[in-house]
Amino acid sequence: MRGAAALAGECDNLDAKTKLILTAERLFAQSGINGVSLRNIAQKAKLGNHFAVQYHFGSREGLVQAIFDHRMAQMEEARGAMLEDLHRRGLTKDARSILEVVFLPQLQLNGDEHASYGNFLAQYLLRNDWRDFGVFGHEAPPNLQKTFDLLRERVDYLPSAVAQRRLVNVSLMFLYLLVRHSGQGAGQQEAFDSALADTMEQIVTAMCLPFRV
Repeated sequence: MRGAAALAGECDNLDAKTKLILTAERLFAQSGINGVSLRNIAQKAKLGNHFAVQYHFGSREGLVQAIFDHRMAQMEEARGAMLEDLHRRGLTKDARSILEVVFLPQLQLNGDEHASYGNFLAQYLLRNDWRDFGVFGHEAPPNLQKTFDLLRERVDYLPSAVAQRRLVNVSLMFLYLLVRHSGQGAGQQEAFDSALADTMEQIVTAMCLPFRV
């Protein structure tokens, strides 16, 4: 498993915007989205310009959205391959298969990133009142949007606001799994694969339950 020094070394080889994104994600995860100054983010990213965040992203909100967009874009290739497989196997109406396309690409992040990513994204999802299904700021990348469209068709019996609330709820369930098992060692009482399988079962049930007032 790579340590903080190795991750920092990799960060040194990135462009300024990506350095800021990865550094801010880590700091926001540790101290909260409003708990760290933009100047400190630039310093920790080892950029000489203390106003680098404002230069590249305009504001704190712009940086927060850029982190989310960056992570979603990273998963597009994996989601595209999974969508092709889903269509090939005739599983476009299978809730478990659709939800796996939403969530499993997040596992491709290095284990050392799971805690920072999970903590940041949980804050991001709770930061605003996302009421329109599948809308989380900017327009979703194409493969993610196609997956959301399939999921919306699968739960078309749910009001839109209810479907969106459930999508946020199950996302938080998955993020908890990532954070809880980040950097797991021999001392963990539950194997990750077992926890993942159980969590996905919970997610499918919670997402697809009929709506009762």
